[in-house]
Amino acid sequence: MVFLTRILHRAPTARKRGFVDKLRVYVRGGSGGMGLPKHNGRGGDGGHVIFVAKEDMTLKQVIDATLNKRFIAGVGTHATRRAIQGDRGPNLRVEVPTGISVLTDTKQVIGNLNQPGDQVMVAKGGQGGAHWSDFLPKKGQIRSVTMELKLISDIGLVGFPNAGKSTLLKAVSSADPKIAEYPFTTMRPQIGIMQFEDLRRVSLADLPGLIEGAHNNAGMGHHFLRHVERTKLLLFMVDVHGFILSMKHPHRTAFQTVALLMKELELYKSDLVDKPTVLAINKMDIQGAEEKAEELLYKLNHFEDAVTELPKDMRPKRRVEFEDIFQISAKQKQGLNELKGKVRVILDETLEEEQEKEKRQAIRRIQKESSYGKTVERTVDII
Repeated sequence: MVFLTRILHRAPTARKRGFVDKLRVYVRGGSGGMGLPKHNGRGGDGGHVIFVAKEDMTLKQVIDATLNKRFIAGVGTHATRRAIQGDRGPNLRVEVPTGISVLTDTKQVIGNLNQPGDQVMVAKGGQGGAHWSDFLPKKGQIRSVTMELKLISDIGLVGFPNAGKSTLLKAVSSADPKIAEYPFTTMRPQIGIMQFEDLRRVSLADLPGLIEGAHNNAGMGHHFLRHVERTKLLLFMVDVHGFILSMKHPHRTAFQTVALLMKELELYKSDLVDKPTVLAINKMDIQGAEEKAEELLYKLNHFEDAVTELPKDMRPKRRVEFEDIFQISAKQKQGLNELKGKVRVILDETLEEEQEKEKRQAIRRIQKESSYGKTVERTVDII
């Protein structure tokens, strides 16, 4: 089968863009070729548009390579007297990043491309003309599809704006995020790498801050929450002194902030509540922090009673069970070594569980193939 491969490169005329994690494009399968009634000839089928996952690709590169964001496969050739079977139109293979979901305009998932080499057909080619269609060809499938990127990182920082996530990322990794004393400092995801003494590297994602109603796409909404799905560990980060988005909004205590973060994750996708999670109580260097931290810890230890004091629309139905709780100052780098140590332990345990799961799956596949082979042998013997 013949393939066309669109080579992605940085177009010199492309305008500068920041981080892109969502891209809508036009795709069209190739039309079929005309049939030939006199000789009962059949036209070639049109080619498909196929997305292929490639490591180290970005959606920004996809934009820069094809500024009009249109992907059209090859047309099938017509049937002729010399070739009563027309050739199939070339498929168009488009390289896209790993970690994307491809969706229709009605939000139906066409496919998920999680590993390099994964592929999905996004627009089918049309059939060539033949006797069953009066030798008239079919047009290729035409539609718009959206690629949504879900970052793959070991740890996802979860917290309301100005909780200190960017400060923590800068303190424990090589990343250099923007830091300021106002909400929504982080407007796009940033990835930092924590390296341990044994050279183990752990990726840490500082994602745009949540606000109440994020599950309904308020504020950054799904722009943030969909990235949380791909992380192995969640790190809740709260300001021990509480949070206020603006003068028009009520002040939320640290406990209310924790409850609201739980609720937003629960309402967006309930299984996120089951992810391994640690809590970092930040800004312990500020006066009055110890008393407020003591109050927060008491309420977390008596969660079922404390949550009844909250308005019903703030109460999570399921609580997040924290693996551990740390009191830190990201700004002063206090308590970070203990936090990093615990994170490392959890991630190593998770990795061992994943490897054991893969091992069991491999054994089951081998047993199944072996069992199938024996069945075939017995059938041959009987015959």
